[in-house]
Amino acid sequence: MLRTGLIGRSILASRSPWLHEQEAAAQGIELAYELFDFTDREWDDSALGRLLDRLAAEGYAGVNITFPFKQAVIPLLDELADCARLVGAVNTVAMRDGRKIGYNTDKTGFETSLAEGLPGAALDRVLQLGAGGAGAAVANALLSAGTGTVMIADLDLARAENLAALLSGHFGPGRAVACRMDRLDTSVVDGIVNTTPMGMATNPAPAIAVDLIAPRHWVADIVYFPLETELLRAARLRGCRTLDGSGMVIGQAARAFEIFTERRADRHRMRASFSRHVGADTLPGA
Repeated sequence: MLRTGLIGRSILASRSPWLHEQEAAAQGIELAYELFDFTDREWDDSALGRLLDRLAAEGYAGVNITFPFKQAVIPLLDELADCARLVGAVNTVAMRDGRKIGYNTDKTGFETSLAEGLPGAALDRVLQLGAGGAGAAVANALLSAGTGTVMIADLDLARAENLAALLSGHFGPGRAVACRMDRLDTSVVDGIVNTTPMGMATNPAPAIAVDLIAPRHWVADIVYFPLETELLRAARLRGCRTLDGSGMVIGQAARAFEIFTERRADRHRMRASFSRHVGADTLPGA
């Protein structure tokens, strides 16, 4: 039995257990995927290192990492794969012979979702909301996909500035700039991406005032529960092209599954599993 899981806060609605366990069953693999919800279990953030050590000692194949630990987990690991080092955030930890190795599968997950879900989208200038672990991955994906400039807005301006500096150092001067959340100018951008937890069922408010969205914008959200967030609903009603978080979550889950099991995932089958499980309870109007 392969033992895996997800570590984060407020994650009891996660669809990751279903995605991983269904794909494993289809391949004849016995796999269990457990949720380690720090909020539900009333654990302090400081317990992260002890939890990782315990799971590695118990023989777990690995765990996924989500908010708020994608960057905090890095100093607790033995090794970083190139993908995690580039992004500066970890969402997957492989456990091999007691060693903990960090990966990032969010970047490729979003990049693939963007290409498939919004083909031909203008990418001269994109506003990204959020500069956390997921934001670091999405910004890397946007720039790798050809975005001219990513404008990064975060309630913590210093965090946005740090991420912009790292990205500009890798992709070139001026490719990423920080901006204040209270001074957003969406008239100069082609698209808007939310990488914050805002929009989730537990925190449904949009991360940006909806009157800043114009019909010419495309709008993406990495939140997938619900599939149509308030941000995406407002954008759709304004006639915008929209991209929900399902493509990213399926893409990152498929790659994480491959890291855990060392078996190739069938992404089409995982999308079908996601659609069956999420289905009507997260569709618009449900």
